Amino acid sequence: MEDSIYTISSWLKKESSEAAEILTIWGMPGIGKTTLAEYMFTSHRHKFESSSFVEAIGRRCAQQPYSQIDLQKQLLGDVLKKRKIEENNADLCTSKVEKALSRKKALLVLDDVDNFQQLDVLIGTKGFHPGSKIIVTTKDGSLTEKCSLFRMKFPPKHTKLALHGLSDTASMRLLCWHAFGNNDPKKGYEKEAERVAKFCGGHPLAIKVLGCSLINKDAAIWSDVLEMLEAKGYLTDVQENVQKALQISFDSLSGDCKELFKHIACFFVGKEREVTQTILKECGFQTSYGINKLIDRCLLKIGGRNELRMHQLLQEMGRDLVRKESPEKPWKRSRVWKHEESLDLLKKDKGTHRIQGLILDTNLLRKELSHRSGSLTEHNFQNDDVNKTLRAAQPIQMVYEFFLRIWLFFARLLLMLSSSHCKKVELRADALRKMDKLKLLQLNHVKINGSYKNFPKGLRWLCMRGFHSKFIPYDLPMENLVALDMSYSNLTQLWKKPKHLGSLKILNLSNSKLVRVEGFSGLPALERLYLTNCESLVHVCESIGGCDSLLVLDLSYCDKLSNVPISISKLKNVRILSFDGCLGASEFLMRMKDMKSYAYSSSVGEFIPKTPKSILLPSLVTLSLVGSNLSNESFPKNFSSMPMLKALCLRKNPIDSLPDCVRSLSRLEVLDVGECWMLKSVLYPPFTIKQLSTEKCLSLIKITFHQEMLSPPVVYYDWSESLTEIQGIIKFQAIAQIEDQILCSLGWINLQHVKDQRIRISESSLWSRAKKLPIPVQMFYEFGIFSTCFHGKAVPDWLHHKSKGSSISIAMPSSSMNKSIQGINISFVHTFPGIGKQSRLKIKVQNVTINRTWIYYGHIFSFRETDEDMVWLSHWMFGNEIKNGDEVCVTILENKLYGGVMVRECAIGPVYTNKDNNEEDPLSYYKSWKHIIGGDLSDFQVASGEYFLNNFRFISHYHVFKRPLN
Repeated sequence: MEDSIYTISSWLKKESSEAAEILTIWGMPGIGKTTLAEYMFTSHRHKFESSSFVEAIGRRCAQQPYSQIDLQKQLLGDVLKKRKIEENNADLCTSKVEKALSRKKALLVLDDVDNFQQLDVLIGTKGFHPGSKIIVTTKDGSLTEKCSLFRMKFPPKHTKLALHGLSDTASMRLLCWHAFGNNDPKKGYEKEAERVAKFCGGHPLAIKVLGCSLINKDAAIWSDVLEMLEAKGYLTDVQENVQKALQISFDSLSGDCKELFKHIACFFVGKEREVTQTILKECGFQTSYGINKLIDRCLLKIGGRNELRMHQLLQEMGRDLVRKESPEKPWKRSRVWKHEESLDLLKKDKGTHRIQGLILDTNLLRKELSHRSGSLTEHNFQNDDVNKTLRAAQPIQMVYEFFLRIWLFFARLLLMLSSSHCKKVELRADALRKMDKLKLLQLNHVKINGSYKNFPKGLRWLCMRGFHSKFIPYDLPMENLVALDMSYSNLTQLWKKPKHLGSLKILNLSNSKLVRVEGFSGLPALERLYLTNCESLVHVCESIGGCDSLLVLDLSYCDKLSNVPISISKLKNVRILSFDGCLGASEFLMRMKDMKSYAYSSSVGEFIPKTPKSILLPSLVTLSLVGSNLSNESFPKNFSSMPMLKALCLRKNPIDSLPDCVRSLSRLEVLDVGECWMLKSVLYPPFTIKQLSTEKCLSLIKITFHQEMLSPPVVYYDWSESLTEIQGIIKFQAIAQIEDQILCSLGWINLQHVKDQRIRISESSLWSRAKKLPIPVQMFYEFGIFSTCFHGKAVPDWLHHKSKGSSISIAMPSSSMNKSIQGINISFVHTFPGIGKQSRLKIKVQNVTINRTWIYYGHIFSFRETDEDMVWLSHWMFGNEIKNGDEVCVTILENKLYGGVMVRECAIGPVYTNKDNNEEDPLSYYKSWKHIIGGDLSDFQVASGEYFLNNFRFISHYHVFKRPLN
């Protein structure tokens, strides 16, 4: 996609001090709009004060009733750099977004917009800070200009970019990568591969899906597939070809996988994988095998929070296959997912035994009708413009306009009445009596009247969000239920009389009005219990300790739950436990801290002492304690009672150092201590750690890891402004504070004038650490490379080997005293076309003699804010990698995306050892780091004798950081 990348890069680089600009990337679904936008966002977000990527707007708005406010809060949180936004009013949220965008130069990506009103809600009508850039991806190239911003007196400048697919060469490479595992076709498959790639018309999704379906297939299968693809003519409409390519992949599935695909497409996109597998397994599917098969065929993917994701084209194909079962009569289909059709079917009592799954959400239905009403309004606006032009020329047009307006008025009135009627939807329970094969049912925000005794008895999944009653009806058939979702309901208690539900594995009661939860002895199979945001909950029965099958327990933000059942500590199989913002979390830990051991006795209903050798929570994998007011003293001496714990979240707690007990976790992989405002250091977390978040730790200074760690973990430390060192990864020091012995050992002399300078810098992978104000000149250390930058016009005069331009090559001279080479100093001067441009350290060093190459992308950007050029100085400790007489070539790498920044001059010079064997080496600490030149760089080797040195793999954006509780 090089051409599109260059076009967008040029657009992003054009700076305007007077106005913001909008770019619309449009094209058919699956053509690569989101992929391209995400790549450009990641590459350029550091150039802006704030940034936000809001993905899948259209789909999220269609699938979730509360998505609009969620999207607004995400955007506002990104712009203001706040994790949690306390605002639930859409209009007020829009106003806050407008205010924030007017104050900050921002880069926004609004992905998959399918309605101009979504733009009005998200970015408002007041405009943006000058220099801001907004990228919109959509299927409709004319959509953006319909939003309110373009009805202002001074609308923003708008550019459009249409994506038309990959070139023939790129299409072939993509197909071969998925079908053969490399960029070229397998011998004997050249013609078939070329025809398949050409058939897809450059559509990446079609190529990917078709390629995956042809892995390890012999030539005869390829020929059969081509015959089927070309059966209705060769290279017809691209959209039709894409659908045929996707259909071919679907047709190659087994019957069970086909039905599983349709179930997911209709009901489970966006749902957690394990929950879906649990439900559908009880519906007769081999879910583990089937889902893996769909993933292998690129018909399904797993998101960052383990949710099922399916491209919109594939989801539409799956739903269309169901629709074709009976195009005009939804009640004769196997699945009904359109809310309007479901409501009509139930009201008219047309349910049949063919229906396996049905969903109705009146909130979403109301949104759909409101959207349709808005579309009529839009149509009316467009006709106003046309009519004004035609009115003078054609008097009859006035008659046409009169009747058109009457029709539009009554059509909109009808839709508004329908929308209003949705608020009062009431159904009789008997409406479901004929659906004896119904296994999946969602009736959200629907009032059910009458007896439930004729409800389908084969239900496996029942979702009734917003349930109106205070108790679950006793006559509701639940014997076969696997999953019950009663979230956002009026329930104050589960039921009046305890029930035995031997099949129930998933129970979601989040955001309900529950006061007490009891009766766990009747739920022997329960695996997941969600009680999040039950703000009235004051009691959870100790009988929960008898739920031996419980895997997930979420008590987050139960503000009034002061007494967390101590029996939870004896759950044998629980893997995920969350007490985020729970009042009783601290007391629970304190009770565990002093508790020797207890065992639950169901006969007496209490805990009795047991042998001290018992282990508490032996199976726990994830523990989340966000905002539980825990100090270091709140924790037990060790966590050895939780030997399986892999993820621990301690965000927003007043700890000042890493609790000692954390170090006893021998399998911990994910540790989140973000927003612990008193935290000063993270010293020696378990050497098994793979991900560490210290985001917004305002007092944090240093992170230190064990020397025996094979490689450092991924670290996210955005907005931790005081942090100066992540041992083994990177270290920051002000030049003025570095000992002269160290500078002398580097061969850096006559830098006194530099110590008083101030510059503005930004970290290359953590954009929000861009310094708003210039700071003293720093030295940065990573990979055995020391670097600094400062304002100046020439390289240091003590470097004797100089060259105009960006490269220099010399044979390493020998010292007059026969000393060995310790390293080399490299310097160059960046000259700029204007103020505000960025300069970055990107160097390639080649030892031609031994055929060794190191390419280094430095971690720091600098900004030119004066009339002077920028001088970079870098010392590379080479150990034995460069010797006297070796031919060394140094190249300062250019990057066309940096807006005309040029290398005017470069220079190098060797540094020799200059100490007695008995002297202490000033650089010994730096040389002790593991991943340095001369040390272990195996993780950074890209080819034989070639290394790419960049710490991006160890320093992460938060959106790729795995939260402990998914």
